[in-house]
Amino acid sequence: MHVEGTPQKIAEDLLAHYDVHARRLPWRAPPGSNATDPYRVWLSEIMLQQTTVAAVAPYFAKFTARWPTVQALAAAEDADIMAAWAGLGYYARARNLLACARAVAQQHDGIFPGDEDGLRALPGVGAYTAAAVAAIAFGRRAVVVDANVERVVARLFAIDTPLPAARPAIRAAADRITPDVRAGDFAQAMMDLGATICTPRNPACGICPLRQDCAAFRTADPAAFPVKVAKKAKPHRLGHGWWIERPDGHVWLIRRPAKGLLGGMRALPSSDWSDAPTAAPPMAAEWKTVSQPVGHVFTHFSLALTVHVAHVANESIPPGEGEWWPLARLEEAGLPTLFRRAADVAMKESETHAP
Repeated sequence: MHVEGTPQKIAEDLLAHYDVHARRLPWRAPPGSNATDPYRVWLSEIMLQQTTVAAVAPYFAKFTARWPTVQALAAAEDADIMAAWAGLGYYARARNLLACARAVAQQHDGIFPGDEDGLRALPGVGAYTAAAVAAIAFGRRAVVVDANVERVVARLFAIDTPLPAARPAIRAAADRITPDVRAGDFAQAMMDLGATICTPRNPACGICPLRQDCAAFRTADPAAFPVKVAKKAKPHRLGHGWWIERPDGHVWLIRRPAKGLLGGMRALPSSDWSDAPTAAPPMAAEWKTVSQPVGHVFTHFSLALTVHVAHVANESIPPGEGEWWPLARLEEAGLPTLFRRAADVAMKESETHAP
């Protein structure tokens, strides 16, 4: 469908709105000025992938306080990064974060490339992140399309091809309205618009600076865009987790394999996750099963983890590699959300049945 405004008018209207209503975020420069630290822009963009601003803000503060430069991050221990990331989810991002920081430190003398091609060559940096860093940190004209921008553009042009097939048309439309100047501000303005006004449900069209230019606004149902096909139901898997506790206040933790789901994270010993998981515990002990499994939803499947609790002697050593971790410092272990929840229910069960 046709939009009323020219690309120039759309950009001008949006930037004028952004100058007044831009969100104040810790990684963002004020409207009208490029960010001065590509490290902070890159770090925030990696953290914000599939994660909300509210969830990211405390992690961003923690990371930048502990590792204020890309060189400092590159020198960090893998285990420290994974522990600091715990709870933010999508843990492959943390591994890519460290690989990218080391590439910048070792191959680029700690200086991020300033264009999309150079950024794309870094580990874990895809098309979106490269465009965002190039535009926001370096002021380069780049077409930045995240989920919020995708929604705004689909509505602005009433693109009725279902996702994901619509993405080439959405990117082409975003390219047409991206200005040559203030590309970073424009990208952030589009993100803000999608996050605060042009929301997935009940968009606030009455206060949208682009409503007069928006083809979807003139339809009976702007929220119908972008068109999505029905999602398939996620498969459901089962698993077992084992809480092994000593009388001296330590619990046995393992390190998950570097590759794979929750790779490199500390965790409780667990079975495979499948329709019929292996139920044999890691060692002989008097096991108590927690009545209610711990539920968790991953990107591609949901999981119900049955937790089993045992108290063993101080001299006990479970098989395989692991470490006895002090319960008083369990928060420092950096357990991912699934195993943090499992630890919570295990400790309640442990308190009830401890000898």
